[in-house]
Amino acid sequence: MTLYKVYISVKSQQVYAYPEESQWEYEVTATRNEIKVFEKLFYQLKSVQSRNFLRAHEPQLVKPYHVDGENDQYDRRLKKVYAWIHEFSSDDSKRFIEQLPYFQRRKEIQL
Repeated sequence: MTLYKVYISVKSQQVYAYPEESQWEYEVTATRNEIKVFEKLFYQLKSVQSRNFLRAHEPQLVKPYHVDGENDQYDRRLKKVYAWIHEFSSDDSKRFIEQLPYFQRRKEIQL
């Protein structure tokens, strides 16, 4: 399998083939199929964001963040993005991601 180096921007939810295309946060090395997973996750994040944007304009539909299923969907997908970045990125990026709160809680539970 051929590995490709791509550049991931979680902020803009994009995968870039070249580092000069735009600002990016993570460099990953993965196969084409694995890169497609990043693209699919970003597409899903954008879909959830769009639905949440529309719901935010309907006061009767707005729920507190911690009991809102739509927000949970967004959070789960964002965690998957970071898990995939962790899987295919440099050691420095892995160490940074491991310091994120949800990774630390996961480690505590496993102990």
